[in-house]
Amino acid sequence: MRRPRSQSDGRGGYHRIVAKFGTNLLTGGTDTLDQKLMASLVRQVVDLLDEGREVIVVTSGAIAAGRERLGAHGKRRDIPFRQILASVGQTHLMHTYDRLFAKHGRVVGQTLLTRRDISDRVGYLNARNTLLGLIGMGVVPIVNENDAVAVDEIAGATIGDNDNLSALVANLVDADLLALLTDTGGLYTGDPRKHREARLIERVDRITKEIEAIAGGSESGRGVGGMVTKLQAARLATGGGSDVYVAPGHERDVLLRLARGERVGTYFPARTSRMESRKRWMLSGLATKGCIIVDAGAGRALVEQNRSLLPAGIQDVQGPFKRGDAVTIALPEGPVIAYGITNYSDEDVRAIRGLRSDRIGDTLGYHFGSEVVHRNNLVVV
Repeated sequence: MRRPRSQSDGRGGYHRIVAKFGTNLLTGGTDTLDQKLMASLVRQVVDLLDEGREVIVVTSGAIAAGRERLGAHGKRRDIPFRQILASVGQTHLMHTYDRLFAKHGRVVGQTLLTRRDISDRVGYLNARNTLLGLIGMGVVPIVNENDAVAVDEIAGATIGDNDNLSALVANLVDADLLALLTDTGGLYTGDPRKHREARLIERVDRITKEIEAIAGGSESGRGVGGMVTKLQAARLATGGGSDVYVAPGHERDVLLRLARGERVGTYFPARTSRMESRKRWMLSGLATKGCIIVDAGAGRALVEQNRSLLPAGIQDVQGPFKRGDAVTIALPEGPVIAYGITNYSDEDVRAIRGLRSDRIGDTLGYHFGSEVVHRNNLVVV
């Protein structure tokens, strides 16, 4: 498990931080931006920058800001209208951030992303270069999903929410810390708003089915992401080498305290020390073309023994995909256990599934290696 990096000036904690601000946090559960809270969060970011740290902000709140700007409280909720709200709200949201950071002499840069932007290798690298370039020039990147054109998030699809977007950004820029600031303040044994006996889970070393069951459904309110999507984000970011905290955004100086190494909220330690950019891209799962279903033995070999995927352990194939495409690897009951780049097409894999590797050449008439997915081209979730 990796420890927080130390600063060159002797300060402890994390150096490169991705801070995600949720809608319910920024609005207090209303349709209006909480200017006082946003000013506090901005001041904390500026303090971290003054300490020599690097911060990228991933923000929600565009649709709520649009409702505020248009006075459309409690009205239409259909997707086209929400896209209109997002378009209007992005301007209002960014103007608010620009004004608040300018009071401290800081410049912000807006970066709107969709899954399509980073679902291919070139787009992934372009997004990475842009964000790192902004950091290098002393600009504070403000990232949001482009809700005006991307319907996944506003339709409620969990893959499109800003929790997962923040994890993708953490992987993009090799962040040391992903801080998911919320209005609830962490993962509890029950809903603390309904059950007074619910207690905070201070540390989660591995996200198991039991932990997922505790997370339950999504939070009520204006945001899309709930604790379920925060667990998804934590799994993705910790797998890419970032520590993750789900922490209370209303608590005094919470971002400063987290960045300096203090434990606040629920801590998810990184599951790997470093991961090359190509594997981070695979881990995002955005560019997968199909799925390979493996038996329990093959699953254990991949996850516990760092082995390659051989045809003998393959039960089923879901295509289409070609040689060189990224695919998901899952167990029969459904959970994805890995992502990888396949040496064979879906038709080839279907023909050789269940066979010993020495029979690949005779079965296909050609041979691209004994492994369907080599361990060097595979990353475990």
